[in-house]
Amino acid sequence: MRFLHLSDLHLGKRVCEFSMLDDQRYILEQILSLLDTHPVDAVLLAGDLYDKPVPPAEAVRLLDWFLTALAERKLPVFAISGNHDSADRIAFGSHLLAESRVYMSPVFTGAPEPIPLTDEYGPVDIYLLPFLKPATVRHVWPEEPAESTQSYSDALGCVLRRCKRDPAHRSLLVAHQFVAGAAVCESEEPSVGGLDSVDVSLFEGFDYVALGHLHSPQKVGRDTARYCGTPLKYSFSEAGQQKSVTFVELGPKGSISITTEPLTPLHDLRELRGSYMELTDRRAYEGTATDDYLHITLTDEQDLPDALARLRVIYPNLMRLDYDNRRTREQQTVEGPARAEQQTPLEHFAAFYQLQNNQPLSEEQAAFCQQLIESIWKGEDDA
Repeated sequence: MRFLHLSDLHLGKRVCEFSMLDDQRYILEQILSLLDTHPVDAVLLAGDLYDKPVPPAEAVRLLDWFLTALAERKLPVFAISGNHDSADRIAFGSHLLAESRVYMSPVFTGAPEPIPLTDEYGPVDIYLLPFLKPATVRHVWPEEPAESTQSYSDALGCVLRRCKRDPAHRSLLVAHQFVAGAAVCESEEPSVGGLDSVDVSLFEGFDYVALGHLHSPQKVGRDTARYCGTPLKYSFSEAGQQKSVTFVELGPKGSISITTEPLTPLHDLRELRGSYMELTDRRAYEGTATDDYLHITLTDEQDLPDALARLRVIYPNLMRLDYDNRRTREQQTVEGPARAEQQTPLEHFAAFYQLQNNQPLSEEQAAFCQQLIESIWKGEDDA
């Protein structure tokens, strides 16, 4: 039995205030084309279908279109809610959708029940486990000792122990959690200190674990517990990644093969570095994808007026502009309390301005601020 493993669509996401909806539709169309040339028996969607608990209408329509396209291909779909989703919204209409073999995870009320599929080797039991927090598990089983649901790992273990698995059947778990030891990138939201992590050993007994939550494709602990990663790059920490989709084939019990197929985005997300003159030299950019989403780092020693607007004439989807020069590399520190008490209001403001902008107030700015401070003091005296 062959599956397509997807996760973290983040429909409706904005990156540096750029809407990704057109890019998301483009990549979903590409995935549908891949399914036409690489047939599967079912599709797994491992959470974060949307980027926000209350997604924009355009994102809802996009997911509706994608699920409809999968249903038209007679493909069962197994989807769960992630930490970015509203579990209630994902569960809405789940009983009706199940009639079309689109299985959406319900709001968590207990251990997931298996949804069976069958092929020539027998049954495959699929378990849908939405993103869970310890408080959610404690609410369902208040009789459990507090220590058994204290951490994310404890809570998930409490749930999985209650799963009724037949060891003779092949079993597949769709889950959305942060597994300890996995690599993270900037567009994800792990908690400080890894408090939301779970141990990969909890998934023993499942033949394949289709994970969502982390954006880099990777295995965790074993080849058959995997994050497929996002279909698009959502941060510049992912600029060097090749995004892909993951195909999983379950043969007889114990036989699993995993392959990936690369995805090509409408606009790649890349980083460029150099001086303003180098990056605006026609020979440097001619024939390149200048409409890609870009992070440009300028190495000029002096800030250039309107550099962002001027660069966008050539690179219209420039998302982020930084400088790397002697000024930006200087260590900025905040004055200690003793020194701060001796500073005038203007010196306080000037220090704050330099800390925020990596450059001092100009004479004109300083004169204006001094006038503003004096007018404020005068107003207080008059009062």
